[in-house]
Amino acid sequence: QVQLVESGGGSVQPGGSLRLSCVAAGNVFAIYSMAWYRQSPGQGRELVADITTGGGITHYANSVKGRFIISRDNAKHTIHLQMNNLKPEDTAVYYCNADVRRQGGTSVHDYWGQGTQVTVSS
Repeated sequence: QVQLVESGGGSVQPGGSLRLSCVAAGNVFAIYSMAWYRQSPGQGRELVADITTGGGITHYANSVKGRFIISRDNAKHTIHLQMNNLKPEDTAVYYCNADVRRQGGTSVHDYWGQGTQVTVSS
């Protein structure tokens, strides 16, 4: 089994910061690309940022460029999203996503976290 456990969500005023974390637990053999998505009520799920296996290449949605930073610690099977200068439009449920190869397995599968709420309001 594999689970992605998220933490760090909460409520903050515009201009504030939050740091999201996601830990992959279970019979993990290897984790490849990882990403953060977000979704607001009535909206589709949006890709916020992604990061390659070694952490050397990152991509960001235009709406968060210059404000968010994605990073990973492969030894701890952890991914982070540092969110700075938060805006009301950043309000959403944020989801961790990872491509994982399980121990004893030969295929790579896509896993999702349970989601963590981020609310930005004055």
